[in-house]
Amino acid sequence: MPLWDFMGSTMLTSQYVRLTPDERSKEGSIWNSMPCYLKDWELHVHFRIHGAGKKNLHGDGFALWYARDRLQPGPVFGNQDKFHGLAVFVDTYPNDETTERVFPYISVMVNNGSLEYDHGKDGRTVELAGCTADLRNSNQDTFLAIRYSRGRLTLMTDIEGKNEWKNCLDISGVRLPTGYYFGATAATGDLSGQTCFQSVTVSLRWSHLIHYFSLFSM
Repeated sequence: MPLWDFMGSTMLTSQYVRLTPDERSKEGSIWNSMPCYLKDWELHVHFRIHGAGKKNLHGDGFALWYARDRLQPGPVFGNQDKFHGLAVFVDTYPNDETTERVFPYISVMVNNGSLEYDHGKDGRTVELAGCTADLRNSNQDTFLAIRYSRGRLTLMTDIEGKNEWKNCLDISGVRLPTGYYFGATAATGDLSGQTCFQSVTVSLRWSHLIHYFSLFSM
């Protein structure tokens, strides 16, 4: 597939890109090979998370990245720790038994290479914002939209089959360099679950579609 590179357990079919199978201790990733030099951008992701795990026993989740370094496997949902850039975590398993969060849970983190993601606390120490999203084993299509413009980061979900965006988070004062790469990684850890992507689309705001990546893995 042009402009995309893959690692780990990632598998392409005629209909989707599967990052992880429904098996334990699997990791997969997909990364765009062209850096993004846009100051304002919007990322749409069409995906599914499903598996045969029991209620509240799903692992671990997936992450969307706008990062300086790509294809770097590691402990953070299949990517390296102490990364540079933006991460959006879709966490399906609560590692912290004392948490008041309801899972699956979406959170965002911005890192300059100095911060570590604490899996034991589900990333709470480095989270900028987050929201609960009931998107595992959904009977309808599930979508995320991430928008970055003029230092403002917003994230919306469409997971109820209503064809409507619902606000998840809105953060101002975010500073992201240009020239980083978009990617997606997933890991199953000691539990199992599949993460599949129907499409990943990156488009410009404030202009026509000058730069357009679309991943139709099928």
